[in-house]
Amino acid sequence: MKILIIGSGGREYAIALKLKEEKKVEKLYFAPGNGATSKIGENVSIYDYDELAKFAIKQEITLTIVGPEAPLSNGIVDVFKSNGLNIFGPSKSAARLEASKTYMKEFLAKNNIKTAKFLNTDSKQEAFKFIDSLKTPIVVKADGLCAGKGVVIAKDYAQAKDAVSEMLDGSSFGDAGKRVVIEEFLDGFELSFFAICDGKNFVSLPVAQDHKRLLDGDLGPNTGGMGAYAPSPLASKELIRCIENDIVKPTLKGMQDENAPFCGVLFVGVMVVNNEPYVLEFNVRFGDPECEVIMPLIDGDLSEILLNASCGKLQDVKLKDKYAVGVVIASKDYPYKKSPKQKINVKNIPQNSQLIYAGVCEQNGEIYADSGRVLVCVGLGDDIATAKQNAYELCQNVEFEGMQYRKDIAWQVLK
Repeated sequence: MKILIIGSGGREYAIALKLKEEKKVEKLYFAPGNGATSKIGENVSIYDYDELAKFAIKQEITLTIVGPEAPLSNGIVDVFKSNGLNIFGPSKSAARLEASKTYMKEFLAKNNIKTAKFLNTDSKQEAFKFIDSLKTPIVVKADGLCAGKGVVIAKDYAQAKDAVSEMLDGSSFGDAGKRVVIEEFLDGFELSFFAICDGKNFVSLPVAQDHKRLLDGDLGPNTGGMGAYAPSPLASKELIRCIENDIVKPTLKGMQDENAPFCGVLFVGVMVVNNEPYVLEFNVRFGDPECEVIMPLIDGDLSEILLNASCGKLQDVKLKDKYAVGVVIASKDYPYKKSPKQKINVKNIPQNSQLIYAGVCEQNGEIYADSGRVLVCVGLGDDIATAKQNAYELCQNVEFEGMQYRKDIAWQVLK
């Protein structure tokens, strides 16, 4: 089996590590990949989807797996399927669940799925009036894709109105902010729920918890994610059943009704308020860094699972009775600005841990930190405390100038 992975980050590297273990997987290709993926497969510098489909046909690719949201929202799945290729991910139409927060919120309302009180608008006057009707804090979101950064949690009315103004005039997020979603703030705890879907059916994966803030104690600015762990004990069996029955099932049914059946990974950002799950957002792919802690928990051939799902023949997914904790190591100036490249030195990879490469490049055979979120150190264990210990032991074996990481990943369940 030859597999093409679309993307260049830690999520794609983690998927590749899982596939690399499987006997059926003959070769991995990455488009475009990063400086470290070239050591476990072949990087391909083709960005046009039609040309990439021709490459997949020529190389007899069995399955293509799409990592990031942008190719999905831009219709890569439609292009590949029109060429008779197996590809795991939602169509452009189904990817609207992530590509447009306006579409997503209206879909939730139409299908009676719990979410925060909201307003979709491109009118500053209408937005300001709605803001004045809410209690603070207030959530302001850019409608389009912003790589996980288009959300402002405003502490007061003035900050909320400033955020709306900057989004609508294009100064914050360009065209992605020309329409905004304003929401009431939900006070609870957040979970990341993942389901592999084949259009009609789904299988749930371990529930993860992401750590968005840059600094320990959930302080500092929001980031793309500074670490995650799974499965989360905060997700009781009762809560998982509620998410499956009240969110995932009506979502799949609703997408069928829209003539856009959802095939791929449905990632539900859930806020749990008084033990009731509310949808914060939908993503249409594996989260990052959640993917890095979910992959080593899957017991069985991921290639077969995703191939069958892409063909509408979903199979059950067996899971290991283990826990995983992932700690993101970021560059010095993340998330404020790009940092200079720094050579990475890895002294050792201890047992029960995995090193996931993300924001890296290769120079003269050496791997360099290339700004942003550089690595994810994943630890496995029979409990969360042991998994965390193994993850941080791996962190101590990594060196590059200016590296930074949180010291308290999984704190909510270990406090």
